Amino acid sequence: MTKVNTLWNPSPEFVDQSHLRDYQSWLDKKKGLSFPDYQSLWQWSIDHVADFWESLWEYFDIISHSPYQKVLSGTMPEAKWFEGATLNYAEHVFRRRNDQQPAIIFASEKYDIHEFSWEEMQSQVASMAAFLKAKGVKKGDRVAAFLPNIPEATYAFLAAASIGATWSSCSPDFGANSVADRFSQIEPKVLFACDGYTYNGKPHDKTLIVKELCEKLPSVERLIIIPYLDAERSAAFINESPDLPGAVLWNDTFRTGQSIQFEPVPFDHPIYVLYSSGTTGIPKAITHSHGGNLLEHLKYLHFHNDVHPGERFFWFSTTGWMMWNFVNASFLAGATVVLFEGSPGFPNLSRLWKFAEEARINHFGTSAPFLTACMKKGLQPGATFDLTHLRSIGSTGAPLPPEAFEWVYESVKKDLWLCSMAGGTDICTAWVGGCPTRPVIKGEIQCRCLGACLEAWNEAGDPVTGEVGELIVTQPMPSMPIFFWGDENHARYKASYFEMYPGVWRHGDWIEVTENDGLIIHGRSDATLNRGGVRIGTAEIYNAVNKVDAVKDSLIVNLELAGGRDYMPLFVLLNENEQLDDGLKKKIRTTLRSEYSPRHVPDAIIEVPDIPYTISGKKLEAPVKKILMGKSVEKAANKDSMRNPGSLEFFISFKRNVVGNV
Repeated sequence: MTKVNTLWNPSPEFVDQSHLRDYQSWLDKKKGLSFPDYQSLWQWSIDHVADFWESLWEYFDIISHSPYQKVLSGTMPEAKWFEGATLNYAEHVFRRRNDQQPAIIFASEKYDIHEFSWEEMQSQVASMAAFLKAKGVKKGDRVAAFLPNIPEATYAFLAAASIGATWSSCSPDFGANSVADRFSQIEPKVLFACDGYTYNGKPHDKTLIVKELCEKLPSVERLIIIPYLDAERSAAFINESPDLPGAVLWNDTFRTGQSIQFEPVPFDHPIYVLYSSGTTGIPKAITHSHGGNLLEHLKYLHFHNDVHPGERFFWFSTTGWMMWNFVNASFLAGATVVLFEGSPGFPNLSRLWKFAEEARINHFGTSAPFLTACMKKGLQPGATFDLTHLRSIGSTGAPLPPEAFEWVYESVKKDLWLCSMAGGTDICTAWVGGCPTRPVIKGEIQCRCLGACLEAWNEAGDPVTGEVGELIVTQPMPSMPIFFWGDENHARYKASYFEMYPGVWRHGDWIEVTENDGLIIHGRSDATLNRGGVRIGTAEIYNAVNKVDAVKDSLIVNLELAGGRDYMPLFVLLNENEQLDDGLKKKIRTTLRSEYSPRHVPDAIIEVPDIPYTISGKKLEAPVKKILMGKSVEKAANKDSMRNPGSLEFFISFKRNVVGNV
């Protein structure tokens, strides 16, 4: 077995106090099932799928207003779960009300840290739910939101869920066309919107975009404005815009003394619609269910994040990323939800670490690129801030480089639990993630999550260990989408996940199941570099280049050319005051060759002014490749879904001036 670098081992007390250990004890006592280790428990969970998910129903004491007839019927992609049961996700949030702790802690670039009580949250949610019902919103209607990551967004979501309406949100840094492409698919009856937001210390007025959205969304009957930037200007905006549909300010909807009620809905009733990145076309409207997300979020937050009542759970996100839905799910574990609105790098990269100290955060969630950026900047958060309360760090959004694993333990805190995870918008959770009873090994995600029958398959369709393969899931999970909104006969849904292997979910990631039964993500399989017949994951390139201090970020593609040739350029964004001279190029090539192989060495290294990303933080490898292969930028990428659409101009010019001469 390959020698491993163990960075953390859970103490006996940590293990004994974990929800996972409690669940194992419960299985032993209630079901007569005993498992010597996590791996055997996971194996049971995927060999006895219905029994596992039914055990969670019992263990978490799900509030159901009518009984289910059967746990699971059918197979992917037509699997049905807990048919006959009626429940409500929001009801399970408010069953955890604890007036001894805040419901929400919030801070932003604009506002200092503030705590919101459970009483205030319940009052706001009850009032908004009553307002929506009074305006004709009923079970099954869609409610959309164009909002920053503020408490009102959480209140509005819970209000919609409580009455059985279906929620969908986008962050206000999206362009009007990008938002309309998403919301027009679901035809919302109500639109929540803000007057603007702040980012990098600058206010961004969005009132004209809101007006444009109302014009592009004729289904909207009621506009509710949250004056985040300026209350007076928001009121004036409504008064001066008589064509806005039923426009009203948030505070003008509030009525005291409303009691909160929960509409029982079928297990598979839509709770929210999330969207694929939409970089190359209309985003997929991925629709999730009340029951599926309830069971999955209870499972993950308890067993794989080990969140306990009274703890403070934070994940840096916008309302346009599935992690916003996930952080709000921590209510289900009795946690205080911690929100931050603004740039994680303003006024500098220490901002969120300072926030962790101020808010006494127990579980700090962020993206792999953020941790990598802190590492490359040489930050020492553990020495700079009081992180006594910090118990875990969560990382997702991209593969976390092995060096960033080490940096967390060297520079943040030696005795914390690093929970790298990977999943996606498609399931609004993770396939692979943390395990409180197993060690953290450098560069590896700890485990396959309970109930996730995940394997790495080679080109022959055989499961493999110790080598890279397609991320495959062979058993259904309740949090898989119930459908794509407006997708007739599930054609687009089936094409997205089940086209390569009928009846088997292909996720689109390269993954490796290690000899330790850990996991390594090697990047998107649709961005794989096929170099001389050898497949190379882009994550391998980035892991190596990350070790070169002068390089801030990078992107690589491999272009298949006429005559069986290929061309693999590496594009690098340098840190300030760095130059891409022959010495730096040699260092990059030597690092790639020594870390991996000569095949990983690019044909050219090119400096770029910026690396293109989606608003949700995904690197645009495939669209860049399409541009360099000759597709128009309009067909290769959707600029409205990008964080920095101007970054594509370099690649358009590079195609015209360089690639054509290769």
